[in-house]
Amino acid sequence: MKLARDWPLYLVGVVVFLWTIIPIYHLLIIALSPQQEAVASGLFPKNPTLHNFELVLGAKHNMVQYFWSQLGASVFIAVMVALITLVIGACANFAITRIRVKGGRTITNVALLTYLIPAAFLAIPMYKIMGEYRLVDSPWSLIFAMVALASPYAIWVMNQASTKIPRELDEAAKIDGASTMQIFRFVYLPLMVPTMVAIGTYALLLAWNEYLYAFLMLATESRLTLSVALGNFLAFDDAPWALLMATGVIYALPPTAIYYAFRRYMVSGLTAGAVKS
Repeated sequence: MKLARDWPLYLVGVVVFLWTIIPIYHLLIIALSPQQEAVASGLFPKNPTLHNFELVLGAKHNMVQYFWSQLGASVFIAVMVALITLVIGACANFAITRIRVKGGRTITNVALLTYLIPAAFLAIPMYKIMGEYRLVDSPWSLIFAMVALASPYAIWVMNQASTKIPRELDEAAKIDGASTMQIFRFVYLPLMVPTMVAIGTYALLLAWNEYLYAFLMLATESRLTLSVALGNFLAFDDAPWALLMATGVIYALPPTAIYYAFRRYMVSGLTAGAVKS
């Protein structure tokens, strides 16, 4: 009875699932095919092989000779962006919503106005700024750029979540002799964990998948992120497609694992404060 009543929802779900899974399926099929059969692999690989993955993991092809250093650069940049964004977001939000510094709400709203300008339009000005501070071709140039893009959103989401934390907890802690830093550490941070995990995951995935800023900021091949290294495959007419797809599969595994590990926090954290009681 329920299935008959809700069949339109199930139909939409099936269509969305197929729309999402078919490209991923073909990605895997090409990655498991020999190079000479990559383009005409069909629905099933005729001669499935793990040779492409062996080439990538062993850095045995000139297109992936810096695979491990590029993977390390991607991990370092993504983790640092997540950590710095969390520190800035948590400290700024605590000052605005708990200490209630003068003009805090105005600062939040002004910061959000930066999203009226597409991030792509800010890439060249950001590159110029990094050049002024001699940070170009350093992972820190990309880290600072990504933090600048992620921080306003982090502060705004944390503002929505922190409104659900009763101020009576802060007052009770003050009566017990807690300092401002102790309130921040023992009251505010534990209650903000779901939102902070969600924001950290968002910032990490933002940095992990970034291409334009990484393409502009980084030049040395061994310092490139994997997103840019994968894009370099397309610069050749005879690009090894099977090798590209195998690298793409490996590149997609860390964010997929992170998302599914923290998916319950993503929903509860990003929607915290959306409904007021």
